[in-house]
Amino acid sequence: MYIDIHTHAFHPKIAHKAVDHLNNFYSLTCTGDGTIAHLLERERKAGLDKCVVLCAATAPAQVIPANNYAISLQREHPDQVIAFGTVHPGYEKWEAELERIKAAGIRGIKLHPDFQSFRLDDPRLLPIFEAAQKNFVFEIHIGDQTLPDKNPSCPYKLAAIMRQFPGIRVIAAHFGGYHMWAHSLTALSGGRFENLWFDTSSTTPFATPVLAKKLLNSFPREHILFGTDWPLYDPVEELQRLQKLGRLSDGEMQDIMSNASALLAETHPQVKSHPDH
Repeated sequence: MYIDIHTHAFHPKIAHKAVDHLNNFYSLTCTGDGTIAHLLERERKAGLDKCVVLCAATAPAQVIPANNYAISLQREHPDQVIAFGTVHPGYEKWEAELERIKAAGIRGIKLHPDFQSFRLDDPRLLPIFEAAQKNFVFEIHIGDQTLPDKNPSCPYKLAAIMRQFPGIRVIAAHFGGYHMWAHSLTALSGGRFENLWFDTSSTTPFATPVLAKKLLNSFPREHILFGTDWPLYDPVEELQRLQKLGRLSDGEMQDIMSNASALLAETHPQVKSHPDH
C-alpha cells in the first residue's frame, strides 16, 4: 500500500485563508488549494492509495474543533484518508481528549511546536507522551531556520524525547530537521532510535543531490516514509524530485512509498502491513 504520510487539508470555508497563510509564512506559492477534494485528486494522480491528513490546534481552544475535523475526514473518506488528531500542552483536559479521539478511530497525533507556540522540551508534554505512547503514533514537525537553542523543535530536543521514552513511536517530519539537516544527521542518524521514522516532506525543494543521498543513506531505509507536505508541494512532482535527487530505482521508490504501511498497520486497522501493488 502506497501512502503519503504528511499532508494537510482544511475545511472548505477556511482553506483559502490557510493557503494564503502558508504562502506568506514560507514565502512560496502552494501547489494545492487546501481542500480535501483537491488533495485526493492529486494523490490518485500520483498512484498513492492513502494519505495521512494532519490536524494541529494552534491554541488550546482549537483542540476540540481540530480533532472534530480529523474525525470527520476519516469517517467521510475511510478508504483514502488516515487522519491524525492533535493535543496541546495548554489544554487541561487532554487525557479525556485522548480517550475521545481513540474511541473515534484516530490513532495518530500531530505536533507542530512552532505553529502551536510551545517548545518540544516543554515539561507539560511529558505526561502526554507517557499516556499516549501505547495507542498513538506521533508526527512531529522538526526544524526551522534558527539556531538549535532558539528553535522550538530542533533535532536535539527530539533525541532527548526518544531517550526518555524509548517506546514512543515518532515520525520526524522533514527528514528530522527542516533546514537543519546537518543537525538532524548529528542527532538522529545511524538507526540509534528503534522507534523513530523520518518523512521526506519539504526537503527535496531545497536539497542538493549530495544532501539527498546523504539523508537517504544515513537513516534506516525502511524507516524513511514518503511525504509531500501538501498543499505546499504536489505528490506527482515530489515523487519525481525525490527519485531524481536520490538516484533511486523504481523498486527503491516503491519501498519508500510503502514503508508507512508497516508502521501504521499496528494501530490503524484500515492499513495493510504489506504493499498490494
